[in-house]
Amino acid sequence: MNKSLEGKRVAILATNGFEQSELLEPRKALEAAGAKTQVVSPEKGHIKGWNHDNWGQEVPVDLALDSANASDFDALLLPGGVMNPDKLRMTPEAVQFVRQFFEAKKPVAAICHGPWMLVEAGAVRGRTITSWPSIQTDIRNAGGKWVDQEVVVDDGVVTSRKPTDIPAFNKKMIEEFGEGRHNTAR
Repeated sequence: MNKSLEGKRVAILATNGFEQSELLEPRKALEAAGAKTQVVSPEKGHIKGWNHDNWGQEVPVDLALDSANASDFDALLLPGGVMNPDKLRMTPEAVQFVRQFFEAKKPVAAICHGPWMLVEAGAVRGRTITSWPSIQTDIRNAGGKWVDQEVVVDDGVVTSRKPTDIPAFNKKMIEEFGEGRHNTAR
């Protein structure tokens, strides 16, 4: 079994309305690779997933956002769903949490609508990004180059479009999280 992430701590920033498969499947892959994951949320207790067209299962919140510090983590996962990142981008503490990963040059993975948080944190300028197609204009307006590909890696940032991209997303996410900090100038 590949334990390439042994000793790595990964924050998963999410709130109610996260796309269930985009949190649960990457989390399972990260933990199988040896990472310790923690769901960080502005909510307390549990958050509820969205499963295609209906509410899905609840996931326990491991760490309240107001107690979270990006310096305690090696990498960040941003699951999508429409509601999840839309709520988080309106939460200044969530945006600052994401921004801290970029300031420290730590790897970040975002899928579907998750790249909205990259836009809000000011982290897409000059990067090639993919996402759910409906937010491509937001990415372009923020100075990023949007492409329609299964998975894109740009200097430690891994992005994918949708749940069917999860296998490729997980593979590249584990690879980038294993590499750690990216020290290029941006």
